[in-house]
Amino acid sequence: MPAARYHGALFPGTNRVDAILTPVSIGELIDKITILEIKAERIDDAAKLSNVRTELDGLLPLLQQQLQAQPALAALKQQLKAINERMWDIQDQLRDKEAAQVFDDAFIQLARGVYGTNGERVQVKNEINRVAGSALVEEKQYQGE
Repeated sequence: MPAARYHGALFPGTNRVDAILTPVSIGELIDKITILEIKAERIDDAAKLSNVRTELDGLLPLLQQQLQAQPALAALKQQLKAINERMWDIQDQLRDKEAAQVFDDAFIQLARGVYGTNGERVQVKNEINRVAGSALVEEKQYQGE
């Protein structure tokens, strides 16, 4: 089945059209929003920040609908944002070490932190999906599981 296409302004106040619409779980929506919020807080480049804010502004009304329907999602959103902030920091530190060609024990611990933190992230997203009654859920399986 071809992806649905939206013909009209998806984001208020812009001329953007023909966005591809795709079903996502509530957890995936909230994850995307928290990542965009972090980008909006941490990106300095004006053009990049404008793009981030445009996308965020388009998604926030969907979040508000979900929060009105399930107020318990607010605390889970904050938990997910904290995890994504931690992931951002870990990846920044990894990039710094990579650039400096420093592959010490701290690098290994940071690398392990990526998959541990991502596991926490998936758990919270799945809890969001459970609380929201999302028809879509994220599944992961790693080697050895």
